[in-house]
Amino acid sequence: MSESGAKKKGSLRELYDVFFSKSWPMWVGGILLGVGNICLFIVLKPWGASGGVKNWGDNLFNLMGGDFANMGAVNLFPYSVLCILLIMGAFAGALFSKQFALRFPPIGELFKGLFGGLLMGLGAVLGVSCTIGGFFSGWPALSMGAVVFTIGLVAGTWLAVKYLLFEINKFPKLSSGKTLSILTAGKGKGSWQPILGFVVVIIGLIIAFRYTGSSSVLAWYAAIGLYFGLVCQRSRFCVVRALREPFMSGSSKPALAVMAGILVSMFGFVVIKFMGIRGEMMWVWPHFWVPAIIGGTIFGFGMTIAGGCTVGSLWRAGEGHIKLWASIIGMMVAMPFTAKFIKPAFFDALPDSMKQMFFLPEKIGYGPAVGVFLAIMLLWYLFVKWNERTGKFSAY
Repeated sequence: MSESGAKKKGSLRELYDVFFSKSWPMWVGGILLGVGNICLFIVLKPWGASGGVKNWGDNLFNLMGGDFANMGAVNLFPYSVLCILLIMGAFAGALFSKQFALRFPPIGELFKGLFGGLLMGLGAVLGVSCTIGGFFSGWPALSMGAVVFTIGLVAGTWLAVKYLLFEINKFPKLSSGKTLSILTAGKGKGSWQPILGFVVVIIGLIIAFRYTGSSSVLAWYAAIGLYFGLVCQRSRFCVVRALREPFMSGSSKPALAVMAGILVSMFGFVVIKFMGIRGEMMWVWPHFWVPAIIGGTIFGFGMTIAGGCTVGSLWRAGEGHIKLWASIIGMMVAMPFTAKFIKPAFFDALPDSMKQMFFLPEKIGYGPAVGVFLAIMLLWYLFVKWNERTGKFSAY
């Protein structure tokens, strides 16, 4: 090989290693996800995850003879397509970095994944939100219901941390055992993984391109879903950690990453809404305040037990974590049944004053509303940095 050819190969390898030899800073992932969220809003609607998983459950039970909501086939509902391609993107990212393996947890952990997924499904439907739709996208949409939902998430996370610490101290064998890993890459092994990663990306891009002939919206949702999965996997972006770590290790990095993504999204969302590009009430749900606090608390407990929220479960499933596949199955089961049999009675029992759509700019204008959300985020920032230094609320 010529000297120039060797240099060219070395440069390409160096570029590859920049992206896949080690994880990206989590705050970089937050910013990139915020940019993608703005793109989704321009295309149609902001980022949400639980709706796609619910669509899978609805279609599954309808195939079994049930009579559940029909938002479209899994390959025609935008958020279903987004979630499928997100898993593919995370799968590709894990393959590129040789981090993919089928990981079978102990039975106790597998049960916690399933149980946590069931709770997340219940909480997402009752709260009309998840950590993405009701937090990461809800705050930029300037919805006060999203703030209340987040309070519920924090409460649920705190309760779950208390339970997990209790379990570790009182019943250490409940979730103990060996994790079985298959297809793990190592020294001299796994050279096939990056090759398969390129194949997965090509397939994902082909899927997105094929949608262009019938629906540009689905094409963009497919492409952005692939992008989201890759970014989440490489940056280890995790809303659960952002809310859990102040009560565990005290680390502020996950929270700062989520803040970065929310700030970027908020800039784009405010412009889009203020200029009338999309409706002002988009991603403002009728859950202020009772559904948000109840649903958020249930969801927060479930996601902490499972080890991932909806998106966290999706991208970790792409890495091969069977526990998070159990979590997804739990959500697929719980969401259709909750929507059909529990939510109607729950909402009917609430007066209108307890299930409002609360768009803050409608009350005080855009400028003051943005100021309120920035002030809340500043207080959050000051808290996590103070707690990181002092460990006042941390278990370790």
